[in-house]
Amino acid sequence: MMNVDNYKNEENDLSVEDQNHHGRKQQHSTASASSPPAAAGGGELPPAEQPQPAPAVLQFPNVTIPARDLNTVCSGGGISFLSGNRSLKFSYGYSSFKGKRASMEDFYETRISEVDGQMVAFFGVFDGHGGSRTAEYLKNNLFKNLSRHPDFIRDTKSAIVEAFRQTDADYLNEEKGQQKDAGSTASTAVLLGDRLLVANVGDSRVVACRAGSAIALSDDHKPDRSDERERIEQAGGFVIWAGTWRVGGVLAVSRAFGDKLLKPYVVAEPEIQEQQIDGVDFIIIASDGLWNVLSNKIMSS
Repeated sequence: MMNVDNYKNEENDLSVEDQNHHGRKQQHSTASASSPPAAAGGGELPPAEQPQPAPAVLQFPNVTIPARDLNTVCSGGGISFLSGNRSLKFSYGYSSFKGKRASMEDFYETRISEVDGQMVAFFGVFDGHGGSRTAEYLKNNLFKNLSRHPDFIRDTKSAIVEAFRQTDADYLNEEKGQQKDAGSTASTAVLLGDRLLVANVGDSRVVACRAGSAIALSDDHKPDRSDERERIEQAGGFVIWAGTWRVGGVLAVSRAFGDKLLKPYVVAEPEIQEQQIDGVDFIIIASDGLWNVLSNKIMSS
């Protein structure tokens, strides 16, 4: 999600048709350009009979993807400086695209904060299902909770795990009055000094480009992943085929925030990978709407 001197983290989102976690089609945004991305946004598709503007075109080094309607794109970016062992200048960008649904269910967050005297950059993509309220809650609370964790600087990985768990518990507590179940994935990246920590819950994905090669920094949490299926079954749940592999025949991801009716089978336990930023050209954070149609290698080329 950023460009840095000696290092670029680039993220952007573009829209692609996607089968959402409950089997209904939606258009998502996510991709990468010359800034880093996170994605979510809004805007209704105009009726087909209305005059259409010329299609927007999002260009990448080896990929050109037309956006069907200018009114559906939400994008932006910024440039910032981080202080630490050395000064890092980086740029980041984001773009999102609402699909065929009446409302946008996905959100993104970019945040630059000072934590215990150190500058920290937070980036995340939150892919909602069953409604937007879980993803919006994560946008508003996840990084805030993480930055306030007392051990964030001293033991960042443990702080991430505990902040994810606590955010999920707090959200579920607020959900007690809701009858309709909802949830969200979360793919996040934290830049702390020379360290890049990626924490993932669900099937959104973080990919880095290093010397022209695609490096996956997260593994999709799908119910048919052997270790995920074993974890679910040991907790008393089950995975069955219903058009795709689904937890309890309902959810096509095995980890997510929310989804109170599927606890304890669907958990908000993040998997974390750490990289040194030296040699990283850029990173891409995107929802499965992008990765379902484009490979890691294409997006990093």
